[in-house]
Amino acid sequence: MEEQNKGSLEDRIKEALEKFRPYLQSEGGDMEFLGVDAENKVHVKLVGACGSCPMATMTLKMGIEEYLKDAVPEVTEVVQDA
Repeated sequence: MEEQNKGSLEDRIKEALEKFRPYLQSEGGDMEFLGVDAENKVHVKLVGACGSCPMATMTLKMGIEEYLKDAVPEVTEVVQDA
């Protein structure tokens, strides 16, 4: 049962990220969803222009994380993995 709930959580996270992705793409960047861990931290990798942008941390925390927490309240944090 827990695995099914995790799957639906992951599906909702992916769906929300897909809605946010056009914002990043409009700036020449994108993100890769890497997974969600047991603490409901979402792991992403910023790529393209977003990967080297000095504002990437702000985009990650103030943009992606805030949007994702609103769309999927179970999410505790969004972190960037290399």
